[in-house]
Amino acid sequence: MVNLENAVVARLEAHGDTFEVLLDPVVIDFIKQGKDVNLVDYMAVEDVFSNARKGTKSAEDKLKNAFGTDDIGKIAEKIITKGEIQVTAEQRKSMLYAKKRKIVAYIATNTINPQTRLPHPPTRIELALEECKFRVDPIKSVDKQVKEALRLLEPLLPIKLGRSKIAIKLKYDDYGKCYDELKQFGTVEKEEWSADGSWVGILDVPAGVIVDLTTRLNNKTRGRADIKLIS
Repeated sequence: MVNLENAVVARLEAHGDTFEVLLDPVVIDFIKQGKDVNLVDYMAVEDVFSNARKGTKSAEDKLKNAFGTDDIGKIAEKIITKGEIQVTAEQRKSMLYAKKRKIVAYIATNTINPQTRLPHPPTRIELALEECKFRVDPIKSVDKQVKEALRLLEPLLPIKLGRSKIAIKLKYDDYGKCYDELKQFGTVEKEEWSADGSWVGILDVPAGVIVDLTTRLNNKTRGRADIKLIS
């Protein structure tokens, strides 16, 4: 559970009454994205309030009348999806910063410069977002904001969303060292053990991670990893 100091207030006006819950701000993204979460785990206090800051709880009969249930998790979900999120200036600043980092990281990971087939550095993306005056929304999901960000970035940067396929060959002794990286960065579509004992695989990966993955594999294998871009 989040502590009270860092919690945000989700508020809904219904049936002539106000209903509020105190939540960890990270769960707002999960709900907006349609993820299945147990909201109670993200509540600062497992109660519904008529005034959360004053600690005034909502009466049980009013909850039943407004929501048709006394299940705190279901009530909290309705308050989030149908109501509004109240944040302090400091919370908003912190949420904006965190959301901006997620957007930049997503773009850096999942896009490339189609002219060079290389990813744009996060700093370049961040500066371009500032130049095109992209406004981050602390509540709106990352996926929706990435679409808007890319639309604004296209006149400034050669940029393309996409995935790539790479062929990787690892010596028998190196495969175990690199297993975590292979699973973390992409999906192994094909794999086999060759006659000389080497592991050979085809990975489907976000286009922007190829340089990072190559660096990590070469560090783990002391440069013995054989990596080729297929598409």
